[in-house]
Amino acid sequence: MNLREILTRLSKGQLSVEEAERLVKTLAIKAVSNFARLDVGRELRRDVPEIILAEGKTDDQLLEIVRALLMDAGRAIVSRLQKERYEYIVSRLPEDCEFEYNELAKILVVRGRGYPKPSTGGRVGILTAGTHDVPVAEEARIIAEEMGCTVKTFYDVGAAGIHRLFEPLKALLEWDVDVIVVVAGREGALPTVVGSLVDVPIIAVPTSSGYGYGGKGKTALMAMLQSCSLGIGVVNIDGGVPAGVLSALIANRVAKFRA
Repeated sequence: MNLREILTRLSKGQLSVEEAERLVKTLAIKAVSNFARLDVGRELRRDVPEIILAEGKTDDQLLEIVRALLMDAGRAIVSRLQKERYEYIVSRLPEDCEFEYNELAKILVVRGRGYPKPSTGGRVGILTAGTHDVPVAEEARIIAEEMGCTVKTFYDVGAAGIHRLFEPLKALLEWDVDVIVVVAGREGALPTVVGSLVDVPIIAVPTSSGYGYGGKGKTALMAMLQSCSLGIGVVNIDGGVPAGVLSALIANRVAKFRA
């Protein structure tokens, strides 16, 4: 029984307050066989859904975890999932589930029958410096949308062609965006440039582009940490999921107090 079902039965008088409280507590942690403990109460506690990292799990373990989340939460989100593994998983799930798989981001979202897609009013903008950065940006976009935000994206607007940046920034500011995620590799300059032009929080995401000395995202990460523009927070290399979560938490908080 998931939280919605518990509250529905409580409102109809089919459960006592004490019974409902006990059931809600049991939702906090769910053991799956002997290999996983799902934090199914995280979304209620923190407004952050449980996100399953596919890496390091067998297909059968992953399938069992997805089934457990669908039963208890009504939705499962799987990150870093290769396409061939996605095809295996969805072929063994109930036909009445809804599936959304983004091959670039390698994220699968599975919703049970009737699970509503959330909408909070939060506004997130996402910019990338180059095309290489798009998979990480898409990862952030999907997570922010699954946390209820509306997301606007503008890709390939990096500092190497700075003229490409101004129209997207104008569009985001006219939209009254709450937070901007800036994804960049190589020298990681774009967050600093954006931070010098806007008055909203920026989440900088270094990506593992670049090669040779300081390659694989290390230079981008260090540059973002050393940025002279204030108001920038930095997540780890290729950290699309943490960037999506953080941007949604900020935007959703702003949306609660929007006039």
